[in-house]
Amino acid sequence: MKILYGIQATGNGHITRATEIIPLLQKKAQVDVLMSGMQNSVSFPFPVKYRFYGLSFFSGKSGGIDYLMTYHKTKTLRFLNDLLKLPLEDYDLIIQDFEPVIAWAGKLRGKKVVALSHQSAVINDAAPQPSLFDPLGKQILKNYAPAKIEYGFHFQSYDEAIFTPVIRKYVRDIKPVNKGHYTVYLPSYQDSALVSYLSDYKKVQWHVFSRHAQRKYRHENVAIFPTEHEAFLQSMASAEGILCGAGFETPAEALYLQKKLMVVPMKMQYEQQCNAMALEQMGINVIKTLSRGHHQLDPWLEKTGRTEVAFPDLTAVILSQIIEKHA
Repeated sequence: MKILYGIQATGNGHITRATEIIPLLQKKAQVDVLMSGMQNSVSFPFPVKYRFYGLSFFSGKSGGIDYLMTYHKTKTLRFLNDLLKLPLEDYDLIIQDFEPVIAWAGKLRGKKVVALSHQSAVINDAAPQPSLFDPLGKQILKNYAPAKIEYGFHFQSYDEAIFTPVIRKYVRDIKPVNKGHYTVYLPSYQDSALVSYLSDYKKVQWHVFSRHAQRKYRHENVAIFPTEHEAFLQSMASAEGILCGAGFETPAEALYLQKKLMVVPMKMQYEQQCNAMALEQMGINVIKTLSRGHHQLDPWLEKTGRTEVAFPDLTAVILSQIIEKHA
């Protein structure tokens, strides 16, 4: 049996999840990997057979998506050409993790494709939705990598087709400690804005991981680090708390490690608004944006409780069920 597995490489979450999923698939079949997109900082330990430019959203520096940059960097003709040359007929099972080349190639050519992603859970009607409904945002999310067969991962199992997060073995094996600092990952904010904001909380030691930084440096109580995977995980595992965007993998791992968590969802990003609502329903602190002078973080910094979660390791079982049903 041959499996084609497609990964969206914009951001780190899809790639880190793939490092857990691919070895399990390889135990059952020959697996070819397709990757599209950009803007990630995680190394990938498997050969990639197909690499495409794909479709990517680009974040700005003030907490939201830069739609102008996204428009200018979209290569529509190149994307359409990639759809046509992809040999879907060579595979017995095709799985995509929010990967648009495979998704649209399958849709246009009538080939069965299985979606296995966090986004499939977010657009499920059983999952939490933001209080301010965004029909355009939801349509973009539904049609970016469309699929008729969808399974998803979310913070809770809201539906029989929604599973709890894939937590990497590396993270499962970490023994968390508390060294008192707070780890920050907010890539849609520029470093100067974060330093200005966080330095107001002078009693706190901040570890800020930045995709903009080329070297480590410090401003008063704020240390800035380049986004290096191992260093980030070690900082997170030894932190008192985590301040991050309302993505999926980082909040999920923070919850698994029993860390105090606060999220700041990206502006005009439907998926993160949905994630924020789900986390808020679980008792996690959410703020809409970073705003100086309002001491937004004080109640969270003084908070002592932790949110209990159950994220069992069911990845192999889930994949076996998908293969049995759809291959």
